[in-house]
Amino acid sequence: MPWRRAWRFHLAGLIVFRAQEILAALTSLKTVPIMPTGGLIMQVATALREPGLRFDEPVRSLLRNKSRNVWSVAPDATVYRAIELMSEKQVGCLVVLSAGQLAGIVSERDYARKVILKGRSSQQAQVREIMTYPVLYVTPDQTMDEAMRIMTSRRVRHLPVMERDEVIGMLSIGDLVNWIVSSQQQTIRHLHNYIEGKYPG
Repeated sequence: MPWRRAWRFHLAGLIVFRAQEILAALTSLKTVPIMPTGGLIMQVATALREPGLRFDEPVRSLLRNKSRNVWSVAPDATVYRAIELMSEKQVGCLVVLSAGQLAGIVSERDYARKVILKGRSSQQAQVREIMTYPVLYVTPDQTMDEAMRIMTSRRVRHLPVMERDEVIGMLSIGDLVNWIVSSQQQTIRHLHNYIEGKYPG
């Protein structure tokens, strides 16, 4: 449902903000003179930094852990066919290819806003009439931080990943949320290991 997706997007933002805030605070504590080297705060900060949330990680590292299938539709296909394909492949967005080149993207949101709300027929409307273009995209070497900034500032939920002139993947807000949650779980495991005495000191 739309409100659930919006909530996940909001939650991802909160997690990112809190992660940056906590790491910055803990890192600054290492200069406090009353805390000896190797003390509790230093060790907790070390545990948090050991593979913590890395915003400079490239987009290609996320692509390695997800399907590389990129589902596409032609501009002259019906909107009905596009929605049917989204349902079949369980995705929320398709790239629109014309002669093998990226012409746009079409999403469930495009369908809701430009077909349903306007009382149009999905079996008569063509994808070219509702697709989003020009297309915002990222390259495999851009960072997660850059991808999140684009999604946040431009209020989009999907970014094609382009290498030269080829679409090699699709990045969604759900992918970024899952990546953030996974990174937080790693941080929690490192803290748990510290508490159980698995960290030296």
